[in-house]
Amino acid sequence: MNTLSSPRLTDLLERLHGEADAADREHVEAMQAKIAAPGASIEALAMDLLADERADYRATYRDRADNFLAVSPEYGRFLYAIARSCRATRIVEFGTSMGISTLYLAAALRDNGGGHLIGSEMEVSKVARARANLQAAGLADLVDIRAGDALETLKDVGGTVDLMLVDGAFSLYLSVLKTIEPWLKPGAVVLGENAFEPEYLAYVRNPANGYMSLALPDEGRGNEFSVKLS
Repeated sequence: MNTLSSPRLTDLLERLHGEADAADREHVEAMQAKIAAPGASIEALAMDLLADERADYRATYRDRADNFLAVSPEYGRFLYAIARSCRATRIVEFGTSMGISTLYLAAALRDNGGGHLIGSEMEVSKVARARANLQAAGLADLVDIRAGDALETLKDVGGTVDLMLVDGAFSLYLSVLKTIEPWLKPGAVVLGENAFEPEYLAYVRNPANGYMSLALPDEGRGNEFSVKLS
C-alpha cells in the first residue's frame, strides 16, 4: 500500500473533493455559462480574468477566499505519479489554496522516502485550512506553507527544486517561474495548471529559455507540462 491509497488519505481526499465541488459549484457554473455564450471561448474568458488580475490580483483572489479552486481527483493522481516518477524530494507549489493538490504531492514525497514541499498562498484563511488538512493526513511534517504574495514568500526556497506546480494568480505565472528558476535543477518538471497567460506560454515554449514544453490533453483546462533542460 502506498500513502495515496491509505484509508486515512483516501477518506480525507474524498471528503475534500466533495466540499470543493459544493463550494465551487456556483462559480464553475457561472464560468461555464460565460464560455457557452455566443461568440465566447475559454481563451477569451481567460483573457478577461487576466485583465481583472492585472488591475488588482490581490482583490481578485480575495473575492475567491471561500472557493477551493482545486485540482480534480484525476489531476491529483497525475501530480502524485509525476512526483514519484521523477523521485522528487523538493517541491514548490504556487497557489496552495485549501491544500488538496498539496496532499497529493506530499503523499508522493512520503513514498519517495521523504522531502520538503514549500507552498505559497495569499489568503490566510486558506493557509489555516490547508495546514489542518495536512495535519489530518499525517503529512504536515513534509510541508511548509508560506502565507503571502508568492513574489515575496518564494524568493528563497533554500535549495534545488525537482518539481514545481504553478496554480495561483494567472497573471503571476511567469514572474513566479522566474523567481524559482535559479533553483530548478536540470530535469526539473514545471506544471502550469490553467496556463493561459500568453507570456508564460511563449517563455516555456521557446527553446532558447531552456525548456521543453507542451500542452497536456486535458479538455481545455490549459495545463502545460515543461521540463527544465539545463
